[in-house]
Amino acid sequence: MKKRSKKLLLLALVTLGGCSDEAPAVVQSFAPLHYEYLPKIRLNVGTIDVQDRSQPVSPQDIAASSPAVPSQVLVQMGRDRLFAGGTAGSAVFAIDQASVVREANGTLDGHLAVHLDLIGPAGTHAGFAEAQVSRQFIPGSEPQDGSASLYGLTRQMTDDMNVELEYQVKHSLGAFLVAPGSAPAAVTAQPLSVPGAPTAMPAPPALPPGQPGDAAPAPEDGYQDPAAPQQMSPPPGYLQLPPG
Repeated sequence: MKKRSKKLLLLALVTLGGCSDEAPAVVQSFAPLHYEYLPKIRLNVGTIDVQDRSQPVSPQDIAASSPAVPSQVLVQMGRDRLFAGGTAGSAVFAIDQASVVREANGTLDGHLAVHLDLIGPAGTHAGFAEAQVSRQFIPGSEPQDGSASLYGLTRQMTDDMNVELEYQVKHSLGAFLVAPGSAPAAVTAQPLSVPGAPTAMPAPPALPPGQPGDAAPAPEDGYQDPAAPQQMSPPPGYLQLPPG
């Protein structure tokens, strides 16, 4: 029994020694995807709401398995790039689709779609922009790391969307952009008059040169128009000092 116990102990030590020679498994890490280092897209609105409305497009949609989930990256993109640079109105940045479908042959089909709605201070629809991008990952003959493939495809698609979104906003909503350091345009409104203050009359339209109305007509037979301004003092040079 003692010899058998020694053999078992020796076998266990040899097994442990063999295991210690094996290299530890490497855990791959994936950096979060963000766009806060880029210039802000400043919109003339008071608030911006980011909404994720995306849903899986089929049972083969594996976007949620990506180390960087596409819909979550788009939400972060909206918060990083879009900035409310005004005082009134609102904007809604919506993620409509963020899918990655695995085909039967292993190909990954990715598609992203977003849109941006602008609402005026009175609640009316003021502007609209939309952007879409698509990419594919086709596996090669070598074994592929599924997580790395999903992460790489997501990064490529969201980088494409970052460029496309900025282009579409500038193309469709250029009138609502606010330059850095400048004050947003005031909301157009009819000014209210102060009670008791005189009402300002609009200026008369200008007449072409040489047309009647350039100068007031001379009074006839001593008649003066009561609506015309009256001169209460004599004109310059009229008064004369008495002689010496």
